[in-house]
Amino acid sequence: MPGLFSRRPRPDAEAVARLKGWVTDLMSLDDRDHIAIAELACHEPGCPDLETVVTVTLADRRRFVLRFPSAVAAVAEADVTLLRPQVPAR
Repeated sequence: MPGLFSRRPRPDAEAVARLKGWVTDLMSLDDRDHIAIAELACHEPGCPDLETVVTVTLADRRRFVLRFPSAVAAVAEADVTLLRPQVPAR
């Protein structure tokens, strides 16, 4: 088991950019909004080995978190689209 504070390789930059684009389109974001993407490892029973967490901070400071039970590169546009009912109106 790797050390508690060992570093994992960064997610693929193209996959991150693709995911940011899909989230931007889904939430109708603009340049004043911010998207942060993290790929987290989980060692708890029943959770995926990797989870992608997308934190969206709108210009008005509202914050939304979207979670995907896989690595960034494995998140598909269809996965993002499935979250449409959970996304608040702007």
